[in-house]
Amino acid sequence: MQLLRGFKYFIVTAGVILGCCYSSFAQDKQEEAEDEGEVFIDVKPGSKNGIFKGDETIEFKLKVKSTYKQNQDGKLTYNVLSDDFKQLSTNSMPVHLTKNSSETYSVTLPKRIPGFYRVHFQFNLSAYDDTVKRVFGIDPEKIKTTLHKPADFDAFWKGTIDTLKSIKPEFKFTEDKKKSTKEKIVYLCEMKSWEGITIRGWLVVPKGGKNYPVLYRVPGYTIDMKPDYDKEDFAVFTINVRGNGNSRDVIAPDYKQYNLVNIESRDKYIYRGTYMDCLRGADFLTANAAKLRLNADKIVVEGGSQGGALAVFVAAMHPNVKLCTYQVPLYADMHDSYAIGSSYPVDTWPTLVFHDYIKKHPSFTKEKLLAVWDYYDPQNFADKVKCKVLMGIGLLDEFCPPRCSFGMFNKFANKSNEYFVVPDKAHEVNFTYFTFQYYWLKEVFRMP
Repeated sequence: MQLLRGFKYFIVTAGVILGCCYSSFAQDKQEEAEDEGEVFIDVKPGSKNGIFKGDETIEFKLKVKSTYKQNQDGKLTYNVLSDDFKQLSTNSMPVHLTKNSSETYSVTLPKRIPGFYRVHFQFNLSAYDDTVKRVFGIDPEKIKTTLHKPADFDAFWKGTIDTLKSIKPEFKFTEDKKKSTKEKIVYLCEMKSWEGITIRGWLVVPKGGKNYPVLYRVPGYTIDMKPDYDKEDFAVFTINVRGNGNSRDVIAPDYKQYNLVNIESRDKYIYRGTYMDCLRGADFLTANAAKLRLNADKIVVEGGSQGGALAVFVAAMHPNVKLCTYQVPLYADMHDSYAIGSSYPVDTWPTLVFHDYIKKHPSFTKEKLLAVWDYYDPQNFADKVKCKVLMGIGLLDEFCPPRCSFGMFNKFANKSNEYFVVPDKAHEVNFTYFTFQYYWLKEVFRMP
């Protein structure tokens, strides 16, 4: 009997314990379920491309959606900074989101002088914290940046080009039948360039017809350029400069170190040869236009990132280039670009590689670096660009700060230029830009 009573006591006690455990477990599960969720934030500038006129209201709309099963309360703090991270203003507003709901918040920012500015939208809610970063521009066409052009700049490049002219180009082109298609002929092109080095490229020409306008594509940083079949109304010439793609016979630097090759010498810096390679490519097109069914009077040079700098150089220095299009131009306004890049909380390319080189070579200072770059900064060629220009940029670009892109853009000799800004992209543009570029080219060249 005593054993039975003990057993019953054990059963009751265990039941109570299990009941408490289950209740606690269920409560934990309920709280865990309530804690599960996300907050989605969609930020749209008041102007479609994030560019405002000086007299316009600077406004952002923030659509905030919560999937949490409990209310989310807190605040939205919005900080405005200069493009080199100097704090300019801060404000906040309360945020209240009921469970599984959406709200739209309107933020108006103080007016600013021409330039580009960062705005950080910081959410601190009951179960969620996040910061959304955006950039906006004010009257970018009015941005004026300092020109750092050496006194002997023009003489240096005249001498360089004269030397290139003394080198026999030995132009060659042969059809690559494996790469040709039913609609396109693909040619492997070869030529001698600066220092007698052989460089190569690919020319894609539609079959039939003649006098095709030429899209001359110069490379981004260490990009291996391939045949481009995508343009139906153009012949497309893609060039591999020294050290890139199928032009690595003599110079084959580590890709990460390309822009450091002979950086301490104005005369031996790799970009001297790279710029000449791009110029020689334009020479190839004009010299062989009739044989290849090309229209030498309708050449457009195009490039992105490093290719943007190269495109500006070719447009400035070759008389047969009639249009220039580029995206996110690397190295534009190197003095400001270096200063802005050095202000980032995290060291970012390309400033990163220059910082690292200077640390390892302390006798080569920032001032010496910029003194070399003064001969290669594409901004210093801008006043020689007399053809029309189309520029595309992403406002979130940290490799090519928007201020620097517009600093160069505003210095072009031809003032009837256009730009296309993508507010939510960094070092790239979107498909819409390339569609716009295609029809812009056809319109300017008066193509059907």
